[in-house]
Amino acid sequence: MEWFSTLTLALGSAWTSGINLYATVSVLGLLQKLTSIELPGGLEVLDNWVIIGIAGGLYIVEFVADKVPYVDSVWDVIHTFIRVPAGAIIAYSATTDMDSVVVVIATLLGGGLALSSHGTKAAVRGVANMSPEPVSNWTLSITEDILAFVGTLLAVLAPILIAILLVMFGLFFLWFAPKVFRAIRRMLSATRALIKGAGIKEVAREAP
Repeated sequence: MEWFSTLTLALGSAWTSGINLYATVSVLGLLQKLTSIELPGGLEVLDNWVIIGIAGGLYIVEFVADKVPYVDSVWDVIHTFIRVPAGAIIAYSATTDMDSVVVVIATLLGGGLALSSHGTKAAVRGVANMSPEPVSNWTLSITEDILAFVGTLLAVLAPILIAILLVMFGLFFLWFAPKVFRAIRRMLSATRALIKGAGIKEVAREAP
């Protein structure tokens, strides 16, 4: 069943990358660095204090940015073009020792899972940002962090549980997809505003 654990690790980590990429990379790196766990394929490169340190530092930046009105929306807009390809890269790296067909499929699914989890996060945040009080935003942000940490741990340590979680998310996503696609369209509009040099508040209004 090694193929199953490798595949679920690849897809589970890609999924959590769409939620919080830096938490995912930090956890993967620390697990290999501080325990006897050996990550599959090219993920062994994460066993490096420089990578762990950079990912941890960026996680701290995201932890703060994710809780500041307007800044959190702009941060999500920018990370549409970071989390999704990173999710695909993580899935690819984890499966490099497997058959090339599996590698291609895992890479595509990894990118799709990262996009769907990132889009779902942005859509939920869009609803929360309509509320004038900051409590819901803080609660969502902390919940997302916990989900990213726990999800990454499950991807490495509990392949069956992460597989069940991914199936449950897939079913939820089928129902929630219209809102996610609208959120992605608005993030693309916000990206155009960002490129044109619009102010942070204008970009935030365009974002979900």
